[in-house]
Amino acid sequence: MCGAPKQGGVLDGIDLSTQTVIQGSVWHDGAPVAGAYVRLLDETDEFTAEVVTSPEGEFRFFAAPGTWTLRSLAPVGRAERRVAAVVGLNETTLAID
Repeated sequence: MCGAPKQGGVLDGIDLSTQTVIQGSVWHDGAPVAGAYVRLLDETDEFTAEVVTSPEGEFRFFAAPGTWTLRSLAPVGRAERRVAAVVGLNETTLAID
């Protein structure tokens, strides 16, 4: 069975000197958005991966260094952000207007 790992939580055991981690949260009207879909798109806007946010609105991807687009889709709306990810922890917030 295929599935995304549980979102959120700590990065215990992850070597951030060798991994590129893109993580963050989705917010709307000052509150986290649980159950939103967050898509990771490459530099050419090709779909790469998708996860569902945790109850706290958190998401996480392990990716290669480079420019990525994060796109959140939720019943309350959508948001998009470009991220220039480097090796290590890259944190961001997607705010749905």
